Amino acid sequence: MNEKVFYETITNKTKKINIEISEEQSNKLYEFMNLLLEWNKKINLTSITDPEEIIVKHFIDSFTISKYIEKDAKVIDVGTGAGFPGIPLKIIRDDLKITLLDSLNKRISFLDEVINKLKLKNIITTHARAEEFGRKKENREKYDIATSRAVANTAVLSEYLMPLVIKNGKSIYMKGPDIDEEIKNGEKAIKVLGGKIEKIEKFTLPETDMKRSIVIIKKVNFTPRNIS
Repeated sequence: MNEKVFYETITNKTKKINIEISEEQSNKLYEFMNLLLEWNKKINLTSITDPEEIIVKHFIDSFTISKYIEKDAKVIDVGTGAGFPGIPLKIIRDDLKITLLDSLNKRISFLDEVINKLKLKNIITTHARAEEFGRKKENREKYDIATSRAVANTAVLSEYLMPLVIKNGKSIYMKGPDIDEEIKNGEKAIKVLGGKIEKIEKFTLPETDMKRSIVIIKKVNFTPRNIS
């Protein structure tokens, strides 16, 4: 897929989720995609290698949480993997200050190259395990938004994300379609950690039959120090 076709394809699809992107942003996403495919030959970053599928399943999917993130927010993407949703969000939301957290050093090396090649500002990488990162005092309640895509079930994910978020901040869980029982099983953990379910949005990615869910947890109380 050349740059022109990429631009036409992604702008057509982003309009369906009420997002408009510039040609400059499209060019950065195109370069990101090519770096992802290049590095994927060396280390396992994604099983999705078709450009149109990357646009929908990685880029559009990442964009779906943008409307829930306030301007100039400090965001941490926990278990970011190949940079999703953090890097696509940074490309279309230059106002955000983003930390990409991952436990695998090879992925961190990839993300550092992407940040450098795309000349992205106010975005950093951190090499750490999610369960250990949140236990450190200097990381707790420092972020407006903590998000994660397909990392763990709701109860475990709450233990990872909730301690990192400031009071009145939000945790945003990016999930698949069948989450009702998982949410029910995680409600106690959410409450104990200081959270309250604010919204659950279920939707289908544009021009596909792929169903997704976004769970918004508002931090209504401080997370107890002896937890997580």
